[in-house]
Amino acid sequence: MKMKIKISDDRKIFEIQEEFNRIFPYLKIEFFSSPHKTGIGTPKKLIKNNNDTLGTCRKVHKNGFLYITPLMTVSELEQLLYEAYGLGVQVFRKSGKVWLETTVTDSWTLADQNKEGEALSLIKR
Repeated sequence: MKMKIKISDDRKIFEIQEEFNRIFPYLKIEFFSSPHKTGIGTPKKLIKNNNDTLGTCRKVHKNGFLYITPLMTVSELEQLLYEAYGLGVQVFRKSGKVWLETTVTDSWTLADQNKEGEALSLIKR
């Protein structure tokens, strides 16, 4: 299943997060004021408020559509958002009641990350 997300300066961050979460319920995407390096997390203080618009957290102000497939890796998604739209993002995976950055598993597909998040969330703690 391929999803299509509209990217434009006036869209709110939470709108993008909700669209992404409908397809990947055990993943979330956070927007940062700067991108992270592969394998290294971004400080939480750089997370943008989800009521902000995309225009407030990017340097490339072009509109378009982002196409996401379950077989795309986390690093491909993060790199695509940065290169095409100047957005610094990080994917997080649910693990029980907490959200973990996927920096160590950025090479996994979104489908695999979501499946792992579901399995970890079903384990009784």
